[in-house]
Amino acid sequence: MSRTKIEEFKIDVTGGKVYVKVWIPETTSTASPLILLHDSLGSVDLWKDFPSVLAENLSRCVIAYDRLGFGMSDSRVELPSMDFIAEEAVKYFPAIKEYLSIQHYILLGHSVGGSMAVNIASRDPDCEAVITVSAQAFVEDITIKGIEDAKKSFEKLEQITRLEKWHGSKAKWVLHAWTDIWLSAEFANWSLQSSISNVCCPVLAIHGENDEYGSTAFPEYISRNAGGKSSMLLLKNCGHMPHKEKSREVICAVEEFLGEVNA
Repeated sequence: MSRTKIEEFKIDVTGGKVYVKVWIPETTSTASPLILLHDSLGSVDLWKDFPSVLAENLSRCVIAYDRLGFGMSDSRVELPSMDFIAEEAVKYFPAIKEYLSIQHYILLGHSVGGSMAVNIASRDPDCEAVITVSAQAFVEDITIKGIEDAKKSFEKLEQITRLEKWHGSKAKWVLHAWTDIWLSAEFANWSLQSSISNVCCPVLAIHGENDEYGSTAFPEYISRNAGGKSSMLLLKNCGHMPHKEKSREVICAVEEFLGEVNA
């Protein structure tokens, strides 16, 4: 039985309150906390037991939060702007960092959360390392096709009902915040080009070889263009959810990577 302590907060940010959850393992080192950034349809609860297992294996605090409009955070009326990935780094993340009195930290972001992690680290020298999991580096044809296919599947009532389990009445907003922006012609030229070279801390880019939303060109781009030491882990027989499909491999890779960072 896990003896990890749980703490929960609601933090004021521009536009409302965001929900934050902290996992504190029974044995905690003085190492910097690991902060998780969820994907386009994600939430704190959708990480399932991944944060708890990370906290126990790493002996460090793990923090996750629902972005505004998601999960148990307050709702939003307007969709995010086309610059929403960079905006997370300047409008929302700093408020969470300040409220929790975080000095140095590690970021682990899944999918668009990984892209946000790159943007945060490019602006904040307090970030000691970045781990991206299935992060987009730009918009590929496979990205568009994957999102178009997902959009069609959400025309079925049961799919929206599944999303409502995690986002309640915000479910349709969450879906549109993903599909409307990523499928927009205005977003087609988005990339990490303006931020990745400014990331000076160590970077680990994890990616499934069968990711339905992006090819291995994404982790290759991230690891090749990062401004500091970087590495890449490609997982065979793995899609867009490595932390669920290959949980043990991901946790071991994170543990080894952070061991080198803190050496």
